[in-house]
Amino acid sequence: MIETDVLIVGAGPTGLALAVQLVRYGVDFLIIDTKETTTPFSRAIGVQARTLEIYDQIGLADKLVSLGHRAEKAKFLKGGAVLGEANLSELGVGQSPYPFVLLVEQGLHEELLYNHLKGNGHDVLWRHELLSLADDGEAVAADVRGPDGTVFPVKTRYIVACDGAKSSVRHKLGLTFEGDTVERLFYVADIELEWPHGHDALQVNLGENTLTAFFPLKGENRWRIVGTFPKGHNKDEAAVPYEEIEEQIEHDMGVKLDIKKVNWFSVYNVHSRAVNAFSKGRCFVAGDAAHIHTPAGAQGMNTGIQDGYNLAWKLALVLNSCADEKLLATYNEERLVNARNLLRTTDRFFEFAASEEWLISFLRNNIFPYVFDTALKFDFVKNELFATVSQTGISYSDASLSAESGKFAVKAGDRMPWFELDGTSVYDEIKEPRFHLLVFGADEGAWKKMSDELGAKWQDEIILRSLPLADEVKRAFGNEGPFLALLRPDNYIGYLSDDLSAKTLKEYLERYCSRSGRPAV
Repeated sequence: MIETDVLIVGAGPTGLALAVQLVRYGVDFLIIDTKETTTPFSRAIGVQARTLEIYDQIGLADKLVSLGHRAEKAKFLKGGAVLGEANLSELGVGQSPYPFVLLVEQGLHEELLYNHLKGNGHDVLWRHELLSLADDGEAVAADVRGPDGTVFPVKTRYIVACDGAKSSVRHKLGLTFEGDTVERLFYVADIELEWPHGHDALQVNLGENTLTAFFPLKGENRWRIVGTFPKGHNKDEAAVPYEEIEEQIEHDMGVKLDIKKVNWFSVYNVHSRAVNAFSKGRCFVAGDAAHIHTPAGAQGMNTGIQDGYNLAWKLALVLNSCADEKLLATYNEERLVNARNLLRTTDRFFEFAASEEWLISFLRNNIFPYVFDTALKFDFVKNELFATVSQTGISYSDASLSAESGKFAVKAGDRMPWFELDGTSVYDEIKEPRFHLLVFGADEGAWKKMSDELGAKWQDEIILRSLPLADEVKRAFGNEGPFLALLRPDNYIGYLSDDLSAKTLKEYLERYCSRSGRPAV
């Protein structure tokens, strides 16, 4: 028998990223996958700013950026001609240290995470399959079959299913996966293409009722194409050859393409579905096992990575006897709402991109390409679009872990806003995987009193920092006077207040954490 604290089922981006987080917290885990190794294909290619911020905490962000291509421009095409361009390079400036969408192949992404795991003494049990699980309320007993057919038992405190849209764990748990199937057949292809529009921009063809987008990949003339067949194309996804994809692309674009090589392609149906719950007993679901949707906005993989980021610190606190198990219920509370919002957002993106409804089609083809770049010059439009697409705007402000008093431009439950102090990123101060109490503008007496009251009782869980109430801080938080912000280990604001006394802060902490490092109940 193998005994472990967490069994991760699935070693795609979600499972690997979760494992990387558990390494940070020193949590013992086992990760298995039925595949031979990491994927050799590009698959999901869009990496959002929030994912890069997460990776920056463990020194992987710049490495991943070096493997990809920044999407800093978009061109809108029709009939082979460029109708309009939009500058995306300024989209997130001032909002994140990574103000762009990174285009990097999933295979390279997974390899980076996997190598990080191996560099920290961990590995994936490849070609291993979960056969059964039984949750007795104290632990989960699982049977796992290895590559030689041998079945062995695993006893674990918790299981996290990261095994994709057809998740066997989700089925074993009896969780529902309700939603709709998109009435389109999608295709993706990685190709080498020469054409006159350059290799420096995302290129979107404006069709009457189809979506065709070209994403530049790192390397000469390398592109990812994502598109849809029109409604009524009812072939089985496995019966569509590449030649039919190319015919559809050339038909939609109205021009002949000079495609030199096809490296990989896939045809698939897209569903828009989410689980009814992200957890059941000691078992959790994350990534595609919990939510799937159209590829519009490059949200799926990034959402799975954030699922694991949200769950990892909560598991770590409970496993290290620093928090009550009721903390784990907040994973479902926070991520289920986010998944439902995500489905609505991606459905709207796709509806605008490929709808055949006459008004939407008219706006998409005759108005949008000419005004989009101008719209991005307005801060409100630019900031709202970046916050949505980059996932930096995800908030848990209505969740039970969020509490505040006072008037601020941000809310408890929001991601810690990014800014620089004296030319240094504020995120450099909060990389360690613990709670961070940031006290801005406190005088020496108030700071010492708070340090004395909190330091001895929560010194293992909280890092205290006194920071100046600089203009950058005032702009970011919308507050002119001294205040404090307690950041959760995932750098979301848990508690926000202009009251510098420790009384209400201690009450907040005692809801889930104990003073002695033992469970609160």
